[in-house]
Amino acid sequence: MRAVLPVRVRGKEASGVLFETLAHTLDLTCTGARLGAMRRPLAPHDTLTIFYHQYRIEFVVMWSRLLGKNEYQVGLQSLSPENNPWGLHVGKSEMQPLARVSSHGAA
Repeated sequence: MRAVLPVRVRGKEASGVLFETLAHTLDLTCTGARLGAMRRPLAPHDTLTIFYHQYRIEFVVMWSRLLGKNEYQVGLQSLSPENNPWGLHVGKSEMQPLARVSSHGAA
């Protein structure tokens, strides 16, 4: 489901540098998310912790795509899938898996 939520992101970028930054979600599923406004290069299999209100959710990076100068979108998969890791009140039919985005940007 499309949802723009402000989140705090903690992790380690591809070069090994630890970071904490603000970003936002673009899409959510019951097992993952797509982030926008990331300013850090990340690689598949990097792990991140997302903080949203009282929720702390662990993710692994599935893909990362450079959109412009130093701005990335990132596809995430939850490390501990739950029915509703975001605490949102939505039906299961609204929380469907996201299509994987290719390196060319097609969904």
